[in-house]
Amino acid sequence: MKKTAKSIGSVSAIIGAQWGDEGKGKVTDIIAGEFDVIARACGGANAGHTIVVGGKKFVFHLLPSGALHPGKEVVIGSGMVVHLPTLLEEISVVEKAGIGIVDRLFISDEAHILFDYHRQIDGMLENWRAEYAGQAIGTTGRGIGPAYMEKARRSGIRMGSLRGDIRSELESAADGIRRMFGITVDRAGELRETACAAERLGDRITDTVALLHQRMSQGKKVLMEGAQGTLLDIDHGTYPYVTSSATTAAGVLQGLGVPPLALTSCIGVLKAYCTRVGSGAFPAEADAETAQRIRERGGEYGATTGRPRRCGWLSISDLRRAHQLNGFTHWNLTKIDVLDEEERIPVAMPAAGGRTTFEMLPGWHAPTKGIRSFSALPREAQSYVSFIEEQTGVPVAFIGTGPGREEMIVRLGT
Repeated sequence: MKKTAKSIGSVSAIIGAQWGDEGKGKVTDIIAGEFDVIARACGGANAGHTIVVGGKKFVFHLLPSGALHPGKEVVIGSGMVVHLPTLLEEISVVEKAGIGIVDRLFISDEAHILFDYHRQIDGMLENWRAEYAGQAIGTTGRGIGPAYMEKARRSGIRMGSLRGDIRSELESAADGIRRMFGITVDRAGELRETACAAERLGDRITDTVALLHQRMSQGKKVLMEGAQGTLLDIDHGTYPYVTSSATTAAGVLQGLGVPPLALTSCIGVLKAYCTRVGSGAFPAEADAETAQRIRERGGEYGATTGRPRRCGWLSISDLRRAHQLNGFTHWNLTKIDVLDEEERIPVAMPAAGGRTTFEMLPGWHAPTKGIRSFSALPREAQSYVSFIEEQTGVPVAFIGTGPGREEMIVRLGT
């Protein structure tokens, strides 16, 4: 992976191009070794990023995937909603692996705290949608939406409050929650958790906007990590079956306080097929038997919830739309090995009147797992990659051929 940063520039964003779960964590982890700062911009513990290093699997929900690289500065940006017990648990997992992190972790004082009562509200709202609106959205139940609701209502509690006495803010919030939702907040429990977090992380809470701009002015390289995927964006996704934050490159910049002109590259991550969790349209969804076959091969179960993911095929119109919204400079195509045994590979193509048709591409019936050079891929697999490039106008610079750090083809400069 040497010279990757030179090829993609000093400020790069990694963005999901589909409905999340594309495998952003792996390419972030791989590239992070060449950057100085790795920053997570938005979302919360609803986003599970899985990285496999040395045969050991790590699942992060709040920490950026690049946190496993010792010595790299790690930033949690202002666009995030942070569940403090989850963050402390993830820090503990990293430390048990022998990697120190607290002294290189910087948490935005503007990020909002996600409390356990947000999870209670989340469950209540999902039940209401199912009973009265006819269909639940299919949230992870981690309280993300209610935390962002509170933020937009301008009544949320931010991380900077941990540096002082948070009691009065929490009391006020608890009274409001009781009046609006009839939920009794465990005030003592929430205070214990915030006190624990304040003791461990209080001096890591800072103005991360100033920090990032200082690092960039010093010539440091910054890698920005998005969460979920473009099609789940609160504005541009398949509303209302979306997440509660901005999942595009613009959202990453906003969530970190970095100006657009600072961005030197934007890597869009897409699976060689497509998956979706929860409700909402999925025109390229496969039939039940095919979906189950792909699900088992690809391990398509949610890192956060364990829910089976809906499985289907690439949609060219979706990829083009994602490119319009993000301005991708490179693709990272993941999990191409999952398609090794497919006879034919359908790709959804746009048709007149907004309809979807499928173009059938030949499968390759040969193992691709662990291949590390493009020329070693079966001819049909190479053609599949070229087809994506031709249809989207974006070069495929990274091709994942397995879950491990080393199972990646790099084609920068081609």
